[in-house]
Amino acid sequence: MNHQHTTSNTQTMYSTELLLSYGTRLVPLPPRFPIPFTLLRPVFPTPLKKPKAYIEHLLDTPLKSKPFNDFIKKHSRVTIIISDITRSTLSELYLPIIINRLQQRGVDETQITIISALGIHRKHTVEEHKKLVGAELYQRIRVIDHDAFSREQMVHLGTTTRGTPLELNRLLIESDHVILTGSIRFHYFAGYGGGRKSILPGVSSFNACVANHLLVLNPHPQGGRHPLAHTGILEGNPVHEDMAEACNYLPSLFLFNTILSPQRELLKAVAGDVHDAFAEGCSFLKEHFCVPVTQKADLVVVSCGGHPWDSNFIQAHKTMDMAAATLKEGGVMILLAECAQGFGNPRFIGWFNHESAYSFERNLRLNYEINGQTAYATFLKAKRYQIVLLSSLTSEEVKRMSLIPASTLDEALDIAYSIVGTTPLTYLIPEGSSMLPSVNSP
Repeated sequence: MNHQHTTSNTQTMYSTELLLSYGTRLVPLPPRFPIPFTLLRPVFPTPLKKPKAYIEHLLDTPLKSKPFNDFIKKHSRVTIIISDITRSTLSELYLPIIINRLQQRGVDETQITIISALGIHRKHTVEEHKKLVGAELYQRIRVIDHDAFSREQMVHLGTTTRGTPLELNRLLIESDHVILTGSIRFHYFAGYGGGRKSILPGVSSFNACVANHLLVLNPHPQGGRHPLAHTGILEGNPVHEDMAEACNYLPSLFLFNTILSPQRELLKAVAGDVHDAFAEGCSFLKEHFCVPVTQKADLVVVSCGGHPWDSNFIQAHKTMDMAAATLKEGGVMILLAECAQGFGNPRFIGWFNHESAYSFERNLRLNYEINGQTAYATFLKAKRYQIVLLSSLTSEEVKRMSLIPASTLDEALDIAYSIVGTTPLTYLIPEGSSMLPSVNSP
């Protein structure tokens, strides 16, 4: 029997009757798990019971925009931007509704293109495309991947105030309307994912992606990471503000973004103006997905929430970054992330040839790769904390990242106990990719 004391969204637990997601399976807590421990889990809103009717209503009443059917001109050319396979957005639910409305406005199916905002992620397989849009729509509508390295796909529109070249997929310029879809989640240096990220980096050139992401670093001579380029921060965040500015170069944008529970249930959606609707979604996420804590822990055990959030290490790092906010300097984090698809990019591991943060940052500025930014962030945390990774990566691969490999949760606990003792102040985070700990003083 559990005896719980609830304070805000934290629970002090005296039982190990919990399961943690790991890839597509569940892992029980060992009996040796530290007792008591504090469970950090948001109290999520009730999922919407009639999501299709809700979406229809939202399209009729968007924020700071004409109703969807009035926004779309008859017989126009439309590009719909979707997220890639590493993001859960419920695209298979809302895309048929959006396309049906386009047809009601006289938009022919041959005038509709669905483009996946890959940024510099790998291309999709046919089966992944079918999963993203649904097999039936895939047969009817043109579905393509953005290619950030194709000069032929790009059109140069100008330069942002922060120096980012605005080189965007020419489909956006050739379309009468562009519909941005996706899901709003926390992001470890853009503040939040979704919204404007569909444009930059989603359908931008490689050079534009690099210039935007380099804003995570302070300019010379200060160096180091920008203090406002962090999870949950928009105001003053140079990466976010650069992304938002890029949207202003496109005149006919309509945003539709979802906010999902860890079980992929629809909790809320936002529609309308790309800036105002996105801001509304971020406010909802911050209100319902943040968990306040009053002190930092010796040990944090965190699961990404399973697939797709732990499909590769680059995705799993986002969970690591958010969970680190709850950890004492020198404390231990046990991260459950299967990483069935490896690192997520074959060039990622090559960044871990640096012995100091200075040399790492210097090389990142000279030879920037977006995956290098994730590697740099991983490197900094590995030097600050003891991070034990339970994954399908080899021990050699994990050690090369300066992380500690473990093959079972029991083994991970043995490692943790050897560092912080057998009675550590412990936080357990079952859905780490979906929540942001907020550390406040008592």
